[in-house]
Amino acid sequence: MENWYRVQNVDQIDSPALLVYPDRIVRNIERALKFVNVDAGRLRPHIKTNKCREVCQLLLDSGISKFKCATIAEAELLGMVGAKDVLLAYQPVGPKIDRLLHLIEAFPNTHYTCLVDNADSAHELSARGLQNGRPLAIYIDVNVGMGRTGASIAQMERLVLDIQLLDGIHLMGVHGYDGHIHDKDHQVREQQSQQAYRVLEMAYLMAQGSTSTPLTKVIGGSPSFPFHAERDDVECSPGTFVFWDFGYAENYAEQDFLVAAVLLTRVVSIVDHKHLCLDLGYKSVASESPQPRVKFFDQRIGTIKMQSEEHLVVEVRDSTDFKIGDELYCVPRHICPTVACYDEMQVIDKGNADQVWKVLARGKKINY
Repeated sequence: MENWYRVQNVDQIDSPALLVYPDRIVRNIERALKFVNVDAGRLRPHIKTNKCREVCQLLLDSGISKFKCATIAEAELLGMVGAKDVLLAYQPVGPKIDRLLHLIEAFPNTHYTCLVDNADSAHELSARGLQNGRPLAIYIDVNVGMGRTGASIAQMERLVLDIQLLDGIHLMGVHGYDGHIHDKDHQVREQQSQQAYRVLEMAYLMAQGSTSTPLTKVIGGSPSFPFHAERDDVECSPGTFVFWDFGYAENYAEQDFLVAAVLLTRVVSIVDHKHLCLDLGYKSVASESPQPRVKFFDQRIGTIKMQSEEHLVVEVRDSTDFKIGDELYCVPRHICPTVACYDEMQVIDKGNADQVWKVLARGKKINY
């Protein structure tokens, strides 16, 4: 549908604003489920993208019960909506250990797990689990090529033995994040995903050999999702699919998700006959990527010339085509950190802004 993103009562929305479209979010969730043959048990979506109660509820309504997150606030949000299984894909250190323990106590119907990639952390978590009278459930984080966190294959055998000797933690499986895989070439990504899986499989076999309890493999993000989705022995954890963005749409077109989050901006100044200034600074859109950081629906908008904290200067063919206060719509290159720029999302239903969804886990803390 042409101009699906336009808002009829746009005069009621201050800018810059993050607009979301529930009908398109639902379609994206359905699409993600099709990748895993509608087996919701094989999806463990990462909520770092949405950080929002209502979006998590849409995922729950689709039958998804397992989730992944990166912060204690996101983990708390999932407890608040009644998620059954939550993997904190982060190794808790310092006060985060206490905060995780508080969550476990506050939300007894949610099964929380976290990552471990070294013996010292395993011992610390075990001691805290024994102190609280409840073993902590963990996944071993495996370095499948990202080089950010995770135990190497050379470290796995000793780490597994150390973990199995500890009474205060309980091993649930192995986890690998392959965020280093982002090649636009489909075949290259497939080969890289296969290599990441082989590393995780080696780690899994070492871990599974130490216990009679069936262990789980969790792997992947959005770029590698289609390839891991074909494996019936893993849980996949894409996150961006709920909103999508123009970076992923251009590079991974085969996934066929819909853009479901759009930025609203306005002309605040006419610089000269070829340049406009908009109210879309880098405090309002993810700025870690090179320009262009947004893609405009309006074809009259050309090159981005400058961006600062609250301003974005763009080149146009003729600035007399515009007036102060004109609304423009665009899609960010990277939606995940863009969402984190906003306290709330404007919900657009049938062309109207009719409610607001809070980005509840935007901050570092909700209650715990």
